[in-house]
Amino acid sequence: MRIRTHALAAATVVAAATATLTLAPNVPTATAAAPAPTVSDLNADGYADLAVGVPDATVDGRTKAGYVNVVWGGPKGPGAHGSTRVSQARPGVPGTPETGDRFGAAVAVADVDGDGVADLVIGTPGEDVTGSGTDAGTDAGTVAVLRGGKGGLSTAGRTVANGPSASAAYGKSVTAADLTGDGATDLAIGATDTVVLAPNGGPRSTVVTSPMGGRAPALATGDFDNDGTADLAVAYWTRNQPYTQSHVRLWSWEPSESRLLNIWNTDNAGVTALASGDFDGDGHDDLALGECREIADENIDDPCGPEEYAKGGGIHLHYGDATRFSAREQTLNQDTPGVYGRAEAGDRFGASLAVLDWNGDGRDDLIAGAPGEAIGTRAGAGAATLLLGRSGGLVDPSGEATSVAYHQNTPGVPGIAETGDAFGTAVATGDYDHDGTPDAAIGTPGENEKSGGVWLLPALSPTGSSAITPTRLGLPSPSTALSYGRTLSSH
Repeated sequence: MRIRTHALAAATVVAAATATLTLAPNVPTATAAAPAPTVSDLNADGYADLAVGVPDATVDGRTKAGYVNVVWGGPKGPGAHGSTRVSQARPGVPGTPETGDRFGAAVAVADVDGDGVADLVIGTPGEDVTGSGTDAGTDAGTVAVLRGGKGGLSTAGRTVANGPSASAAYGKSVTAADLTGDGATDLAIGATDTVVLAPNGGPRSTVVTSPMGGRAPALATGDFDNDGTADLAVAYWTRNQPYTQSHVRLWSWEPSESRLLNIWNTDNAGVTALASGDFDGDGHDDLALGECREIADENIDDPCGPEEYAKGGGIHLHYGDATRFSAREQTLNQDTPGVYGRAEAGDRFGASLAVLDWNGDGRDDLIAGAPGEAIGTRAGAGAATLLLGRSGGLVDPSGEATSVAYHQNTPGVPGIAETGDAFGTAVATGDYDHDGTPDAAIGTPGENEKSGGVWLLPALSPTGSSAITPTRLGLPSPSTALSYGRTLSSH
């Protein structure tokens, strides 16, 4: 089984675009396949579940203490089968709700304990850690795991890692995979200016330490060197903090040294999101760099492809082969033929990414969010685009892509595109109704004056699509904006 996960850095809504997006008129029909094992099933009922991080929520009167809302899948998809709110006020969850904890700033779903049921991994970068030794400090941050099981989440959570010092902010980003080759799921944790490995059952170690501009490092995993063990991809960049730099790097486990070794780099590529998948169906993992742009303008081998593709946000692809990455690369944006819309500054095309095989052809497809996209005159209303993988990848030899776009003015999609909705800030996939075809969840944190919501597209079709919002789920009315949908679980 190939291992593919993806995660993204914390997104910033940009309401500065003027393009008008058009729905694709002709798109191949998805073909249902036999339902696959559900990797994000937290309650062992056979349906994928969706975890929504709400780090800006007030809990027990503590502003931005945060919680995670688990929306249960079922025959009618998420939203029809209830949800569970998980915070540090829940019995068994490590810690207590405190102002600024931001519990749920990062969320991942993976089988951490190896019992065959998905578990919930939660990052809390604002957690104050107290105690003796080095594990103490304000905003040191923490990462916890809540076990999934038949009937729902366990009340017995455990702390995986605490930040070692004040402002370390462990838990800005998280991803999970077997990174050490021992068959157990490990965690990679993004923090302030660092990424650490928290092996399952072993001591944590530093992967990389470097200025990261205050952003959450983007993380993804895939078997890029074809050794049967997942590798870790990390992207980070700064501008004049204290100097300008940008990197995408890969690390692979070296058993003889019992640590991750840096095996590949591309410099001067400022990236917001990463995703791995086999987009050309050749059996090798490829790496997608979302919203890729040159930061320092040093012309280092065009790390994001031709400069014109950076306009509005470009997606740059490195295709894998038997040795790691081949010389074949592709770049696309909204000016690429077959990609709907028009590339304009502030679109943020590729700011969020999710991978799926929508049409069951053995080639992975890519969903790209563009939260800054204008719909008509509505700046920053946002959009998401499904890009289909083919034998040549996401772009065919003639330079064309096949895609379909979604936004709140798409016929059949609920709501109305409004300024600042930021539809597409986060994207996730899962077979939430277990019909054999993956569905899409699209985060829209600017909806309803930043109360937010998540739009659900069964089999990525506007027909039967729905929106889940805090009001619909009966979540507490906040004294501050929830921005529900800014953070969705990766797996």
